[in-house]
Amino acid sequence: MKRAATLSALVCLLAVTAAAPASPDAGRGTDRHRTGSLLDSVPESGVLKVCTTGDYRPFTHLDPADGTYSGVDINMAQDLAKSLDAKPSYVATTWADLTKDVAAGRCDIAVGGVSVTLPRARQVYFSEPTREDGKTPIVRCADKEKFGDGALTDIDKTGTTVIVNPGGTNEQFARDNIKQATIKLYPENTTIFREIVEGRADVMMTDASETRYQAKIHPELCSLHPDKPFTFSEKAYALPRGDEPFKEYVDQFTHLATHDGTYARYEAEWMGTPSGS
Repeated sequence: MKRAATLSALVCLLAVTAAAPASPDAGRGTDRHRTGSLLDSVPESGVLKVCTTGDYRPFTHLDPADGTYSGVDINMAQDLAKSLDAKPSYVATTWADLTKDVAAGRCDIAVGGVSVTLPRARQVYFSEPTREDGKTPIVRCADKEKFGDGALTDIDKTGTTVIVNPGGTNEQFARDNIKQATIKLYPENTTIFREIVEGRADVMMTDASETRYQAKIHPELCSLHPDKPFTFSEKAYALPRGDEPFKEYVDQFTHLATHDGTYARYEAEWMGTPSGS
């Protein structure tokens, strides 16, 4: 009788369990498997959607004449797409919207001199870094002595105009550190350095890599202490959160390119060519 009662109770328990509604976590693994990874879907579609601002040479540049993109990270995106049996399809974005666009699925990856920050890392994954960088000033060479060693105290003075492109880490750095000088927002990152050349602004603080490049194409401008920037940062590629296989693949791709001379070759092509085209 006891054994029969036990079996009867077990049957009832199994029946109740089978009829019970699934928990919120149930099936998540199945859904993820069904949804799949970009590592599979990109080769299937033959298209890698690439978000980029197109306004940050030497990493990304949009030619307004023909709508084509070029730059160090554009070369890398082309190589990544090729490795996935796909072609890149570029999606225009802004610095304010870049990580939001990746998180929303408008693109599979964002490239173009993207700095790794903790606020951005809350929205997206970042690949293995491509290079180290940091904020440093660029000024008219004629005014170089005016800014002494290029320290923040030399820059943050009444009468100095610090120009900045909105929505990215340059604006954040300026707002965190400039209290006396005037901050001037300028929306066109492709022409912002002409504002300094022509005297409508005095200083821009941006990544050392960009100041070096801009000093090459604008001989009137001088980069101050690019070897000792104010900050430490790394550049990487922004990826959708949760897609582990795709992130691992992009990490491996980036690791190989930064260690076999590929990335260095692309950077040398741009940093060593004054025209940047």
